[in-house]
Amino acid sequence: MTEQKPGQLHSSWQAVLGDELHQPYMETLRAFLTQEKAAGKVIYPPSPLIFNAFNHTPFDQVKVVIIGQDPYHGPNQAHGLSFSVPNGIALPPSLQNIFKEIASDLNIKMSRNGDLTKWADQGVLLLNATLTVEQAKAGAHQGKGWERFTDAAIAALNHHREGLVFVLWGSYAQKKGDMIDANRHLVLKSVHPSPLSAHRGFFGNHQFTTINQYLTQRGQAPIDWQL
Repeated sequence: MTEQKPGQLHSSWQAVLGDELHQPYMETLRAFLTQEKAAGKVIYPPSPLIFNAFNHTPFDQVKVVIIGQDPYHGPNQAHGLSFSVPNGIALPPSLQNIFKEIASDLNIKMSRNGDLTKWADQGVLLLNATLTVEQAKAGAHQGKGWERFTDAAIAALNHHREGLVFVLWGSYAQKKGDMIDANRHLVLKSVHPSPLSAHRGFFGNHQFTTINQYLTQRGQAPIDWQL
């Protein structure tokens, strides 16, 4: 087996999404990213981290999928995992609220470390709908092709796997998750954890308990959410 190069899509995902990488829309997307960089624009996350979520959570090891929208667009924040920031970076407001809900739901103390790699390595696919963004321009790379690629990833999980937990926070994630078969998988929905909506049903939704109960019932190890 050939060794994986940094930034390359994990072989387990290449097996199910390899055809997507050669579709015309991906060629167009690659050309767009090359052009933006040539124009001196700063793109997040750094190239080797674009497929970080897939590379930390191989296709056959996915247990839970948490769908985000865009990478963070501030310096040093985005590292290819939805809602996550590297250790040492201030927690963004939505992540603060996620940690508050985990602390309350599971009665555990959370640190100020916003790096969610530990979750990813346990089978939590932290998937943004769009995998790149321009510095200081939220949504700059929406509609360029990434959504089609990440839709294909969700469709592959929906069809080829069974008993996954899909976590859809907010209307954007819920729309993206329309294709998921709720008879084959557990689909959890709530408002988004952002400060604008968290008090309307994110706090107190006990979804982290629900996820672990579901995994345990299926004979799988629960996720250790504590950071």
